[in-house]
Formats: sequence, C-alpha cells, structure tokens
Amino acid sequence: MTTLVSTTDTLTRDALAVLQPGFTGTTAPDWLLRRVGEGLASVGLFGRNITSPEQLSALTERLRSEREDVLVAIDEEGGDVTRLEVTHGSSFPGNFALGSVDDVHLTRAVAQELGRRLAECGVNLNWAPSADVNSNPGNPVIGVRSFGADTRLAARHTAAYIEGLQAAGVAACTKHFPGHGDTAVDSHLALPRIDVDLDTLHARELVPFRAAIAAGSKSVMSAHILLPALDPDRPATLSPQILTGLLRQELGYDGLIVTDAVEMDAIAGTYGIERGSVLALAAGADAICVGGGLADEETVLRLRDALVAAVRGGELTEGRLADAAARVRALASWTQRVRGDIRESGAAVQEGTAPGTGVSSDIGLVAARRAVRVTGSGDRLTGAAYVASFSAVANIAVGDETPWGIAAELDRILPGTGTDTYTDGTAPADAILAAAGERRIVAVVRDEHRHAWMGAALDALLAARPDTIVVEMGLPQSDPRGSLYIATHGAARVCGLAAAEAITGTKA
Repeated sequence: MTTLVSTTDTLTRDALAVLQPGFTGTTAPDWLLRRVGEGLASVGLFGRNITSPEQLSALTERLRSEREDVLVAIDEEGGDVTRLEVTHGSSFPGNFALGSVDDVHLTRAVAQELGRRLAECGVNLNWAPSADVNSNPGNPVIGVRSFGADTRLAARHTAAYIEGLQAAGVAACTKHFPGHGDTAVDSHLALPRIDVDLDTLHARELVPFRAAIAAGSKSVMSAHILLPALDPDRPATLSPQILTGLLRQELGYDGLIVTDAVEMDAIAGTYGIERGSVLALAAGADAICVGGGLADEETVLRLRDALVAAVRGGELTEGRLADAAARVRALASWTQRVRGDIRESGAAVQEGTAPGTGVSSDIGLVAARRAVRVTGSGDRLTGAAYVASFSAVANIAVGDETPWGIAAELDRILPGTGTDTYTDGTAPADAILAAAGERRIVAVVRDEHRHAWMGAALDALLAARPDTIVVEMGLPQSDPRGSLYIATHGAARVCGLAAAEAITGTKA
C-alpha cells in the first residue's frame, strides 16, 4: 500500500510538472498557488495578467513563495506580439523589423534588453523567438513575427535572438517547429497543412531550427500543422516522427519541447485537449502549454488526470512522463543558476546603458528607427495632419487589445493632428476627405496586400489627393505608392514613433 501511494503521488506530481497553465487576474489565485505547492512547475502569463512592472514583480514573487524554481513563462515576442506592454504597445520592434536591418549585433542587443526587463519582473521563460521562414506572404498568423522570407537571414537572427535573451537569464523557446511560415490557415482556428517535399523542408523550414539548436535554445515549441512529407496522419505536436524522430534523433536536440497551446482549434477541435495532451507527451513533447483561452483550475485537473489515467492504462509510459517532468525541472534549475551567475558577475553599468548588460536602454527605438524605409519624393509634414488608419481584425496571437498606428506619436510632434479608424466597408474616400479637410492625409495600413478593401481605399484617396502619405506597418508592397511611402516593418509602438519622426524629419 505504501508503494502504491508513493507511485500515485509521483505520477500526480509529474503530471502537474509538465503543464504550463494560465489563469485570470493580476494576482495568483489560491487554486494556482495550491497546485504549484503540489508540483506544478510552470505558469504562463498573458496580457490579462499584467498592468505594470511593479505588479508583475509582485505576482512572480508570490508564485515563488510557493516554489522557488517555478518557471514563469510569457509570450513576449516584442513588436506586434506583446504581453508586457499590452496596454500601450511594445518598446521593441519585432522580428521582421530586425530582419530588415539585418544586423545580428542589433538583434542580440534588443533581445538581451528585452530579456533583462522580463527577468527584472521575475519572468524566466519566453515563448520566443519565432524561427518561421515567412515564405507565404499571405500567411495570416506569422507575417511580421518572422525575421523574413530569406532562410539564412532567419537562421542567423534566430540564433542572435536566442543568445541575447539567454544572456539575460531568460530561457528562449524557439517556435513553431518544424516551421509555420508556409501556411495559409491560422492554427488557432483550424489545422494548417504544408504540402512540400522533404528536400524543401530541410532546405527552408528546418534551417533556422538547426541554428537555434546550435545556439543553445533551452526550449523549442511545436506547431499544430500537418506536414504529410513527415507524417501524413498527425500534426507536428502529436507526431513521434517529427518530435522524437526528427527533432530529437535527427537534429540532436536535447532541451525542453513545449507544445503550442492545446486549446487551439487545430488540436482541441480535432483531438480534444485531454487526448491531444496525452498524444503530445507520447510523441515526445515535455510540456503542455494551455491557458491562453482555458485558464481555470478545472482545465489543469482535467489534463493532470488524463495524463495519470494514460499511464495507468498503458497509453503513456511512466518513464516518458517522468522524463518529460525531469526536463521541465532541469530548465527551472538552469534559470535559477544562470540568474545567480548574472547577479554575481555584476557587469559594470555605463551611462545610458541598461543595468548589467552594456546595452543601450533605448535600444528598441534605435532599432525601430533603423528599420524604417522611406520611398518617394514628397515633402515631409510640417503642420497638423489627418491620419486615416485602416484596421483589419488582428490574428489571435497579436490580439485586438494592443493599440497600434502613428496618430498619437504624430500628434505629439504636430499638435492638432486628428485621426479616425476605418474598417472594411467604412472607408469611402469621400468620408476620409471630408474628415481631413485642408489637412494633409496620412493613410496607415497593416498588410495591405492581404486586404483588397485597403487597396481600393488607397487608390481612391491617391486619385483625389496625390500628396497623401502612406504608412505600411505590416509586410511592405513591392510597388510603394503615395507621395511618401513609409515602411516600418512592424506595428510596435516604437515603430509608430519612428515613422512619425521619418514623416516630419523631427526626433520626438
């Protein structure tokens, strides 16, 4: 009886250890603290959990009062995808902006400063960077989250980002293995499929992941995508051929494998979260991400019990679960050790640099300014303007809660600048012209190439007002138009500020 109780307790603790759940609220609920005390080794944070650095620090400190080595994870890519600065936009440009500059030293510095800010708030695992090669410009979920469509460029910047982030004591989680860039479907909503041959996968998708492994990425996140050339039946997250055969054995990766969120419809809508979690662990995953949508104690208990039942029923071996839990705990130990080393080293702080890094504390704005490209021969703005922002529904990873654009930044430089937001069906040129009056028009778009209505609205505006300035904050067009065409390569707050400076020729 004693042995049985001990085994049961071990199974339960291991099942809890492999979960990375989220929660609601800005303080840790009692149920979460209780489960951390029982063996839950990771917690995921989202924008809904964060209001300020001080509040976040208090939250992570409370979690560590229950378990000193708990992994506190976040989806902080910078750029369009920010949780740390969800209410006002990121202080760091995203991957595509960094890739457009193509300075690996800059990418490393940006990632190190972002990591420093996360670590300062008690976050030690970042579900970033995206190593996806954005080979499909119509991709609805990757886009500017990628360093670009050039495979080698994506590889070298993925490695630099990992090096910078982990130099700050925050574990990187390179995603979305084996590559989400050639999809036309958002895996939050359905199961994407990539129909390319093995040679293409090895020459394109896998190159940045090989670079990530060589750079020492502490974790890798799987993608909920079907790649028939590798496994015709199961998506990568649930595929032994992909997670164990390809990632572990062929590529030689020995770190933590984390799933993308199992409540995404690509998994939940086809297998269910319990069955999907069991299959993921059996396939070779070590940690189950859940909580972006499902964020309650019931979900944690359902998954815990499903994993324990799978071991007892023989569908998942006890050794596989124990190995997964050990990898989670090993990463937690690394984060403690490396943070201690960083604190002890006490790198000298120079004026204008972030503490302990030697990196400029405004490195995000520096990078955003370098990423801006200006085309056209029109005059810069010298007086109050009218900003017409064309807005489409953001993908779930980006979210609709984070503001974007240039109106606020432009108004600070040129007071009296007005703005309105237009969506599909609400952007007739005559309405925009009437709202603008005599003021010059600045039309702001994000991924115009994916939204025909944006292109039509711009056509009409430019026909009526050729001096209109166009700002593209997504993937830029190959044929820029407007009296001035400003490509920011991302919609972070600092990208908007850099665009406003470029339009006016004035530093804010």
